[in-house]
Amino acid sequence: MTLNHAPYDEDHSDPEKKMNPNEQSEIDTEADVVPAHVDIEHVEAPANPGSGPSLGILFFAVLLAAIGYGLYQRHANEKKLTAETNDAAILAVSVVHPTLGAGDQELVLPGNVQAFTETPIYSRTNGYLKKWFFDIGAHVKKGQVLAIVDAPEIDQQLQQSRAELERMQANEELASVTSNRWQSLLAKHAVSQQEADQARSNMIAAQAAVDASRANVRRLEQLQSYERILAPFDGIITARNTDIGDLIDAGSGSNNPRELFHLASAGALRVYVSVPEVYSDSIHDTDTVQLTQDSTPDTKITGKIVRNSNAIDRATRTLNVEVDVDNASGTLRTGAYVFMHFHLSTASKGVTIPSNTLLFRAEGLRVGVVRNDRVQLAPITIGHDFGSSVEIASGLTPHDVVIVDPPDSLSTGMQVHPHLVSTRGRP
Repeated sequence: MTLNHAPYDEDHSDPEKKMNPNEQSEIDTEADVVPAHVDIEHVEAPANPGSGPSLGILFFAVLLAAIGYGLYQRHANEKKLTAETNDAAILAVSVVHPTLGAGDQELVLPGNVQAFTETPIYSRTNGYLKKWFFDIGAHVKKGQVLAIVDAPEIDQQLQQSRAELERMQANEELASVTSNRWQSLLAKHAVSQQEADQARSNMIAAQAAVDASRANVRRLEQLQSYERILAPFDGIITARNTDIGDLIDAGSGSNNPRELFHLASAGALRVYVSVPEVYSDSIHDTDTVQLTQDSTPDTKITGKIVRNSNAIDRATRTLNVEVDVDNASGTLRTGAYVFMHFHLSTASKGVTIPSNTLLFRAEGLRVGVVRNDRVQLAPITIGHDFGSSVEIASGLTPHDVVIVDPPDSLSTGMQVHPHLVSTRGRP
């Protein structure tokens, strides 16, 4: 192979001495790579490693893929978070189905037991308590002496009044004799008519004085009889507020008289019950009522409605009803707190919902009804209020879905997630 090199200058006879060391190295390398017999013009250049995808390009592609996947994953997470946030923003509510009202209902109302006859016992005369004979819980009969009051002033006044009566009777006898004598003399014309009339007038005045004195004696005798305090009827002593030696003031003569005893007849009892106006038409005289009390919850006592006030109290909007109970066995005590169970028959076709479903709005009573996961505030009309539940006369059907414990912010058109619970509003 012939190498065509540029001619050297005349001054550089030795190429190795005049050539740059780097150039010399390249020539040596090229000489080692290219064989001497190969024509350089016909030799194909070797493949360049940098002409295909380089490591830098591959790394850049991987980096772009990672960034793209990260952006996609972030977008997917944001979309999922937005969906979950929107789902969480939808109010979850508990709902119930209205139930059909029962044909027969039991109305339970509180009542206070009172004795059929009950009275406080006061003294009718002033004095000191000398002795008492019965204490609380004692059964007494009508006319029995409960206590004795010592009233010496009344005794002395009675003696004085009796003596005065005797004097008046003596004057009346003298006036009567004188009048009779003057009437005899008048017949003989021995005295004038005026003198006879005067004698008769004196007799009549003396008789009137005797009658007045006799009435005063009877009054004092009656006061003296009040020294013995008697039971006015058969009953039980429920209170004793006095003891021996106490100063007793007459009940009618003191602004704050002391009640000596309290007597109650417990053989028959009365129970007064305030029935709400809405149930007043269902209460009838002669109907039977069952009574229960907390002390004996398993014992039911039968009573009878004997009368009612036949008027609604303006303050409480209730009907006052009296129930009489035969208490010969002594099961009930006066003053006891009892529960009256009234059996009400009704033909109502309304539905019943829990009371905690009601919404009190300015436009009227409403309940939240869920239709297609949307809220509708339905106007309703209450028929009866049972306390924990209410009967709806109009506005709902048994197929409606009613929200329990609705929030104040509930409005028509609001989207909700309903969760069905029992008819009492509990899961």
